[in-house]
Amino acid sequence: MLLENKKLVLMGVRNKWSIAWGAAKSAHDNGAQLICTYNPSEGSEKLAKLLEEFPGTKLYPCDASSDESIRDCFAAIKADFGKVDGILHSIAHAFTDDLRNDFINTSREGYAHACDVSAYSLVKIVNEAVAQDALNEGASIVTYTYYGSEKAVVGYNVMGVAKAALEASIRYLAQDLGKKGMRINGISSGPIKTLSAKGIKDFGSILDVIEEKAPMHKNVTIEQVGDTTTFLFSNMSSGITGEIIHCDNGFTTVGV
Repeated sequence: MLLENKKLVLMGVRNKWSIAWGAAKSAHDNGAQLICTYNPSEGSEKLAKLLEEFPGTKLYPCDASSDESIRDCFAAIKADFGKVDGILHSIAHAFTDDLRNDFINTSREGYAHACDVSAYSLVKIVNEAVAQDALNEGASIVTYTYYGSEKAVVGYNVMGVAKAALEASIRYLAQDLGKKGMRINGISSGPIKTLSAKGIKDFGSILDVIEEKAPMHKNVTIEQVGDTTTFLFSNMSSGITGEIIHCDNGFTTVGV
């Protein structure tokens, strides 16, 4: 198994439709010990019930918009598990109005919020994990992005800007983590019907375009993204860092 004896912190598992759930299932099936976080404002009961499928998984509260909450979360994880071998950052949020309206109408508050929760949270999470010496040498960090960071995708709006900031952060973090023998990469997933995707205007039409234009003529699944995440957590990807890997059935390779 690719992840046998590895301890992984998964941030962003919300339900069985979330991309992070695909990562959790793949990691568990490949032998990893799962450690999950949840947003305190959403509570832990539903997620705890869901994670019964993965015996031994423990939950910790973490508000990604709070430095103190991130600090407390990793302190608790280290106290219980010692150093870990990887972190999945599957955290993003934008105000509905900033996704539904034209990008030109994005509010200052909405712009700052999207970038803070969706991009800066990764920087602070990595900073805190390193500061608390909570990562083993060779640790791998993975985060999720989307094609809307590279091209203007109708309806993605401020989230595209936030994901562009996330991708730039990956490259700069790779420089710092490399000095410590650690890696960080992003996966640019094709569109998937998640709870968050419901906030994107005309999301169904985006799925239709993928089926028509992508070389594989189908949309990617959370299982495929989960297996790609497992690969990046595994020692088989030890020479890869600072990269954005597209897992979208080839859509981003098509010109028209």
